[in-house]
Amino acid sequence: MIMIWSLIVGAFIGWLGSLITNKDHSMGWIKNIIAGLIGSAVGQALLGSWGPRLAGMAIIPSVFGAVVVIAVMSFFFGRRY
Repeated sequence: MIMIWSLIVGAFIGWLGSLITNKDHSMGWIKNIIAGLIGSAVGQALLGSWGPRLAGMAIIPSVFGAVVVIAVMSFFFGRRY
């Protein structure tokens, strides 16, 4: 159950990151989950784990990390990501 909850929260974080970077039309739900989970790790490594938490992920640093991950992937892979 914890794994499913983490995937749902990761999808939400990735979706917020894709909205901020204006990539929400080109990203599917799998890429949103991946961006959210990796972005959560990156954001918490850079900013710490402060703020509200869901499924063990601090929301604000995780969204910032998802924006960074999506921006870096868009830079390297262009419009495909």
